Amino acid sequence: MTIKTALAATALASCLVAAPAVAQSVNLYTTREPALLNPVIEAFTKDTGIKVNAVFLKDGLQQRVQAEGANSPADVMLVVDVGEIQAIADAGITQPVQSALVDKTVPAALRGAGNNWVSLTQRARIVVVSKDRVKQDAISYDELADPKWKGKFCIRAGQHPYNNAFFAAYLARNGAEKTETFLKAIKANVARKPGGGDRDVARDILSGQCDIAIINTYYIGLMSKATNEQKGWYEAIKPLKTTFAGGGTHVNVSAAAIAKNAPNKDSAVKLIEYMLGEKAQTMYADGNFEYPVNPDVKEAAAVKLLGALTPDTTPLGDVAKNRKAASELVDKVGFDN
Repeated sequence: MTIKTALAATALASCLVAAPAVAQSVNLYTTREPALLNPVIEAFTKDTGIKVNAVFLKDGLQQRVQAEGANSPADVMLVVDVGEIQAIADAGITQPVQSALVDKTVPAALRGAGNNWVSLTQRARIVVVSKDRVKQDAISYDELADPKWKGKFCIRAGQHPYNNAFFAAYLARNGAEKTETFLKAIKANVARKPGGGDRDVARDILSGQCDIAIINTYYIGLMSKATNEQKGWYEAIKPLKTTFAGGGTHVNVSAAAIAKNAPNKDSAVKLIEYMLGEKAQTMYADGNFEYPVNPDVKEAAAVKLLGALTPDTTPLGDVAKNRKAASELVDKVGFDN
């Protein structure tokens, strides 16, 4: 080695030693509330050293990533509804989540086609009844159409996304003709015009306006912790084990996808895998009384309050694809009139 070559090699080595390490990062676009995600994000960074650059959006996430195109910095897109995540996938702005941990942890029905999105938490839409006036512990969704509930059933608007997803799941399982009959029958049972919020149906059970209603599970959890009049609403209701006939419970989900042009794909996979781990699943699910996706998580708040959940096996991708048709059926039968 010549003196000149040796000096060049020494200079190069010196530069390599002096160069600072490049910190890993991942860019997260989400429509979830910061208070729900920030504890998990902070834990992820502490445990992995990967910084999360979070962009919290009220809406328009899909449109923003599409507008940014190939130069989009988005790595992970996290949203709160199966219709929203499926629309993102259908827009062609995702790529498969390639992970053995995801395949092992998340049931196929809770993943998109080709793993183009992955569920992270679940919320069930179940039946609640008057604790004092109704003496049963389990029910099928079909039983809501029983004439014995005439003038006793309360529900928010049929076009609300929560009910739209439920009706779409019913449609995916049973077809249009049976779904139309079901919608007509439960409309005939309502105690009042469909409307208000999910917590309002618990209020109306307490007042005696209705005996039976349908509600998202996390509202039950939130009311159980209330220090105002909602505590009384919670104490007036009894959650029933609710399933499709021959199936499981209808769920909606929060879900994540990796952006098609993700600049930090490896970190994106690590973030999704971390959020499916027992520590993060408990933190994330407890933030809003949602159900964890990871079946090994037994101590989440919703599980302790309401018991274990057995989601229906109808693929959520099929549910999402039936939402438009379900909405049209709601209008056809004049459900919200």
